[in-house]
Amino acid sequence: MSSKNNFFEELGFAKIDHHRAARCGAPEAVYCEGKTPAQVARIVGRMNKGRHNILATRADAAAFAAVSKRVPEAEYHEQARLITVRKEKARPDPRRFILVLTAGTSDIPAAEEAALTAELMGHRVERVFDVGVAGIHRLFAQQKKLRSANVIVVAAGMEGALASVVGGLVSRPVIALPTSVGYGASFKGLAALLGMLNSCAAGVAVVNIDNGFGAGRLAAQINSMR
Repeated sequence: MSSKNNFFEELGFAKIDHHRAARCGAPEAVYCEGKTPAQVARIVGRMNKGRHNILATRADAAAFAAVSKRVPEAEYHEQARLITVRKEKARPDPRRFILVLTAGTSDIPAAEEAALTAELMGHRVERVFDVGVAGIHRLFAQQKKLRSANVIVVAAGMEGALASVVGGLVSRPVIALPTSVGYGASFKGLAALLGMLNSCAAGVAVVNIDNGFGAGRLAAQINSMR
């Protein structure tokens, strides 16, 4: 660890930020892409000596295999590409929940990354999938749930229109999560991103393309505010 303040631990190839939870309200997450399975396993193994939940994002099966040798209690969520280690007992507020919506079934991986991130941070999450604007009556059938949620995450690819529609229906914060789903002119999520940034509905914030972790983390922070 740093001899000066013990706020981070030096591993040579990485510096584990042990102070993140105290500063930001949630511990550091491990971004696995670009790291070797051995590096991911060493980081998660060292973090497992602490008391906080552990979240590793963009993880593949090889990374999980390496982690599970060091931390047998680790779980792999294949669709969301997440590794989780649950060390803290969740105590979600029963009066407040985060609603995660998807425009289509193909948006579920990004939505699940958001939902699981928020759940690991101790929040109640409800999911409603495949309610995109191509069949908007499916969304209107969920209006009671829409108005009951405290925060809403909307995952959508193609043109990303669902976030604007939801933003025009509710008084709650909407976090728009563009996904890289769509044909050629969707430009791997860029069309959805620009459509969401140009939303005429007020109260809509936008995270990066496929950034389910960022959407889930922001939703959890908003849901924690009093």
